[in-house]
Amino acid sequence: MSPRLVVLCGTSYSGKSSLATALADHLGAHVVSLDEINERRDLWGGDGIPVEEWQATHAIAIAEVRALLTGAPEAPSTARATVILDDTSSPRFLRDGWRALAAELGAEFHLVHLDVDHATIHQRRIANQASPNRRHVSDAVLAQHLADFDPPGPDESPIRVRPGDPLPSL
Repeated sequence: MSPRLVVLCGTSYSGKSSLATALADHLGAHVVSLDEINERRDLWGGDGIPVEEWQATHAIAIAEVRALLTGAPEAPSTARATVILDDTSSPRFLRDGWRALAAELGAEFHLVHLDVDHATIHQRRIANQASPNRRHVSDAVLAQHLADFDPPGPDESPIRVRPGDPLPSL
């Protein structure tokens, strides 16, 4: 089987981490999560992170994805299979960078856009505050994130997933 990179794209509270877990279980895939990398680095995006720190986190993610897709010695023995990138993947230049990395490594590329309206995002955030399933995202960070989010266009051929949709077929 050729390696495959699945890049998730969506705002905070769109369900990327839940989808990443479900897809990983279904496909026997590895998940590379930028939130998890930030946690290892003692950072939390919900409070805002300086651009330089995001760049460092992104570089770590690239190295981890590369190792998993190439079967590098530091990767688990099941590498060269499917890697799911759990990140907002906004703006477009980041998605284009992942697409280019997949092409360089001879991996299939799939872009999955979790298309969730802002009202649902806010409902999920309120529910999370009542019973935290994840750390809180500040009002200012969420407002800026929703305002700046750059959804994929039709020319990127995204697989669009909306709340209640079944797992996407890859």
